[in-house]
Amino acid sequence: MSRVCELTGKGPMSGNTISHANNKTRRRFLPNLNDVTLTSDVLGQSFKMRISAHALRSVDHRGGLDAFLAKAKDEELSSNALKIKKEIAKAQAAA
Repeated sequence: MSRVCELTGKGPMSGNTISHANNKTRRRFLPNLNDVTLTSDVLGQSFKMRISAHALRSVDHRGGLDAFLAKAKDEELSSNALKIKKEIAKAQAAA
């Protein structure tokens, strides 16, 4: 299981741990990923995703999964999220 957010594409970063003696050691900063179930209003379905806490706040701020995916860039989304985005767009066009 990769440590990448499905909605924002946020992944591990690297940096230094700096000790009190100013010794620098390489380390990884991992994103705060959570397993959540998000519901699409248009499709009436729930989807399990592994997203960062920041992405979860962004989904709430934009008004739900449908609104978030409508504004999201395709390059940042996972293949699963991209498929959901296309299903939502197709359902909105038909309605």
